[in-house]
Amino acid sequence: MRTDVLVVGAGISGLTCASRLTEAGLRVIVQESRERVGGRIRTFRPADGGPALELGAQVVHGVRNPVHTLMGSDRMETVPRDVAARVVEDGALAEMAVLARGRRGPWALEAELNAAQGDADVSVGDWLRSRGADGAEGRAVREWYRQNWAAEPDALSARAVARAHRGDDVGGGEFAVSGGFDRLPAQLARSLDVRLGCPVDELDWSKGRVRARTAQGELHVGAAVVTVPPQVVVNGRLRIGGLPAAKWQAAKDLSAGDGYCAVVTLSAPAPESAVVFDVDGLGGFARSRAGRPEVLIVAKAGAAAAVRSAVRGGGGPAALLARSMPWTRSARVVAAEEADWGNDPWSGGAFTAPGTGARDASDLWAEPVEDTLFFAGEATVCGRRLPWVQGAIASGERAAAQILSGVAR
Repeated sequence: MRTDVLVVGAGISGLTCASRLTEAGLRVIVQESRERVGGRIRTFRPADGGPALELGAQVVHGVRNPVHTLMGSDRMETVPRDVAARVVEDGALAEMAVLARGRRGPWALEAELNAAQGDADVSVGDWLRSRGADGAEGRAVREWYRQNWAAEPDALSARAVARAHRGDDVGGGEFAVSGGFDRLPAQLARSLDVRLGCPVDELDWSKGRVRARTAQGELHVGAAVVTVPPQVVVNGRLRIGGLPAAKWQAAKDLSAGDGYCAVVTLSAPAPESAVVFDVDGLGGFARSRAGRPEVLIVAKAGAAAAVRSAVRGGGGPAALLARSMPWTRSARVVAAEEADWGNDPWSGGAFTAPGTGARDASDLWAEPVEDTLFFAGEATVCGRRLPWVQGAIASGERAAAQILSGVAR
């Protein structure tokens, strides 16, 4: 049977693109290097059947997020807000509200930057300095940006960050897919030809023809959609012959920041539901749920390396957890499940953050080549939309529309 399109990668962007093309009557094959679909969506389910925890993408942002339509409103739930919010600052645990006492809270400075309309391509760090954010206030907001963007503020474009927030039109609120985020990619993949554990090693192409080389053999198609992160191409895990120089430079400019998540299971249940932000850069965000023995740690940028070292170190994560959740001191660590996105060869990091001096990189990476190679993934909307699931969905829909417009011609 003739295959029209090869989609490289079964993350949300690839599955969205393949779904749209299949609905339009094209024959599509999706090749995925991992033994699962979902890309940087990865759900952990406790052995006792307790609530699922997310080791990758955390929540569905916005009441108008397309995930609501894809899953159906009966399979969505609101993320609870009745949790204790705390912060670790200078090694001491306090209520998170302390970050806004006698100073501007990180969220207030973030809102101010998002509303700014500046044309100069200054870094978030420079913008914060121009607003007088220094001392304890400056340390808190800089770590806030590291944990939200997986990037150093001095390398992060203030203009692009603000534009991404303004370009996100999904509304407010945070939601979860009932039973786990991984039900979204599972549903998208249900009617598709997805081949797991089958990485594409190389794409050779000429206009209207693509030859994909894999360990299982060759595949010949009329077009290919590359949805893997640009770093996978830069690192040579996916080789693309004849890639234009501008495209190659864009891939190098779209590096992903470090990210590391872990679910630590303890011998005792948490006494409360809480979220703790580690301003000191050693723990990222830690979350517990009342009555459950798991603590979820989500860390990016420098904190990712600190948490990775703590979890894998000789003493395990006990000392790290004791800083943010004192109740864990009387419990022992039973197990730890990690998702090391920074060292994942098929991710290359948490996600792509818009850097200064690379204004057009995402547009260049998103641009089709000779109506034969197409590109999707959160990196293709970097700096124009937020690097969350709705951005991945939009990128997949855009690539499908580009292909179908060519078919129509």
